[in-house]
Amino acid sequence: MSFFDKLKQGLSKTKINFGFKKVDEELLEELEEKLVMADVGFETTEEIISNLRTKIKKENITEVEDVKNALREELVHSFDGLDPNLNIANKPAVILMVGVNGSGKTTSIGKIANKFKQEGKNVVIVAGDTFRAAAVEQVEVWANRANCELVKGKENQDPASVIFEGCRRAKEVSADILICDTAGRLQNKKNLMDELEKMKKVIDRELPDSSKEILLVLDGVSGQNAISQLKSFKETTGITGLVLTKLDGTAKGGIVIRLAKEEKVPVKFIGVGEQIDDMEKFDSVDFVNAII
Repeated sequence: MSFFDKLKQGLSKTKINFGFKKVDEELLEELEEKLVMADVGFETTEEIISNLRTKIKKENITEVEDVKNALREELVHSFDGLDPNLNIANKPAVILMVGVNGSGKTTSIGKIANKFKQEGKNVVIVAGDTFRAAAVEQVEVWANRANCELVKGKENQDPASVIFEGCRRAKEVSADILICDTAGRLQNKKNLMDELEKMKKVIDRELPDSSKEILLVLDGVSGQNAISQLKSFKETTGITGLVLTKLDGTAKGGIVIRLAKEEKVPVKFIGVGEQIDDMEKFDSVDFVNAII
């Protein structure tokens, strides 16, 4: 099964079927309802339908197939100006992974590390969530699966000191990529922000010339909750991109369009399953084609 087929299967709940006979206001109203139901969000949906209505009038579109193509174009435009490519030019490129517990952060670390390994890159992973023994164990399992070196500290060790060790190790082994896990607690934003700030300072000090990305992992099933998580993390950490997980059957993929339109943060990766290779770089055209 190709990744596109997995994506299509995963987004089956979002799929907008065109069982329409003619191009009229009823068609637009039904499309509007389908987009809202797919988690695209009310305001974003209104804007998309308004643009579509204008295009239908302007270009005198009378065929349903042409409306379908126009909607595809409109949805792809949602991602205009958002670069899905990772900035990993300067070695060792650092990827700081953030997100609430349960979002799929650990598995995403393993899958992204595996992708880089498949490309022949030397990857070091840092287990920076020292507050949960289970988190370190999980990262270790995925690091072994991806055949990557892991740097870990003791339980409850200052996370920034583990990141420091990771930066040192990345330099020693001439790593291409350094992936850092972080604590996923949102209950006390102040603590979380302070921890992440300390980590960022250590990375900037130890690897001043390295490329850096801060990726927020969001559970594709969480809908509206994903929006509020992004807002919280944006305030505290300056997110550079998103990793969307669990787009594999239960998720309503419209949230991806809403995040792009409303929050202007690029999606870098999407995950569509449990296997180590079920993670791909985001492609807006493939994504939209899987929905329509």
